[in-house]
Amino acid sequence: MNRITVYERANFEGLSREFTCDVPDLHEMDFGDCIASLKVVGQPWIAYTDPKYEGVPHAFEEGEYPSVEQPNSFSALRLVHHDLGDPQITLYERPNFQGACKVVTEETNLAYGYFNDRVASHIVQRGVWLLYQHPGRGGWHCLAWPGECLADYKPELNFQSRLSHLRPLQPGRPL
Repeated sequence: MNRITVYERANFEGLSREFTCDVPDLHEMDFGDCIASLKVVGQPWIAYTDPKYEGVPHAFEEGEYPSVEQPNSFSALRLVHHDLGDPQITLYERPNFQGACKVVTEETNLAYGYFNDRVASHIVQRGVWLLYQHPGRGGWHCLAWPGECLADYKPELNFQSRLSHLRPLQPGRPL
């Protein structure tokens, strides 16, 4: 069964709660803004800084996280239900899916090629993708969901053609 166990302190200490389904507001469960470590079994989970899946998303794939990057800041949890096998996203050089395009199926550092800081729109065919502003998974990031057609990065992501790194979320082991 897919699950996430969250802890109020680093190194899996203090109070804990286990969840197997989406939690739109952790405050209603008396566990908002207090997560410092966590464990994920199965599919990835997305932790959001604001209730109702708003704010900055943080992806956690299967594994143990003795500390999280922004402790005491998560207010919602969402299980990734999508099929994560065989991911594919098409990147476009210009807004509205115009100009040169590049099909990506695996983690890619665009800094090593011609598309670095040149992407202005995308279409996600399969998988859930993390898009990063800087090479090496650096800087501001966002999620791209299956079926998403983002026509212009400038007003919608404020990337301003600054995508430099992307990677698909990895599925958890079969349960």
